[in-house]
Amino acid sequence: MFARRVGRAMCALLIAAGVVFGLFLIVPSLLGWERYVIVSGSMTGTYDRGSLVLDQVVPVKSLEVGDVITYRPPRDAGPHGLVTHRISSIGRDPKTKQRVFRTRGDANKVADPWTFTLPNSHQARVVAGVPYIGFALAALAAREVRMALVGVPAALIAILVLTGLWRDLGREAQERAAAAAGAPGS
Repeated sequence: MFARRVGRAMCALLIAAGVVFGLFLIVPSLLGWERYVIVSGSMTGTYDRGSLVLDQVVPVKSLEVGDVITYRPPRDAGPHGLVTHRISSIGRDPKTKQRVFRTRGDANKVADPWTFTLPNSHQARVVAGVPYIGFALAALAAREVRMALVGVPAALIAILVLTGLWRDLGREAQERAAAAAGAPGS
């Protein structure tokens, strides 16, 4: 009896966790937000490594000093991939008249050594961050994890079904044996 209650409670918790995790995957998209996982420690204190940041795409002209953006640094800057840093200054390129940005990670003592322009009219700006959820999203990128996520519950369901069938077959065999033993002419 106790084991059954514990099992039901565990199933309910797993389902609730799955629903909450699913909401982190679906709701931001419905709101037009983009999801990014923080993979370095440069924003530690604000968005720690493994955090999931939710970015809203906004017009570049609306960006201000202090906004946290997710962008691709210039090719020769060093970092490969996307960076999520705070805008530390905004200037103008005297030749092109475009806005020139400089960023800095909150955990870094100095600003990034590069400046850059944003080529598109819209840019991803962070609106929220959720600690640790990014680790789960990053894990889902591995095929083995996705297979285990599907395979383990499927195997457990199969075991439970086979156990139930085995129990039912045993019960039926006992009933037949009892009926045969009690039948006249034995």
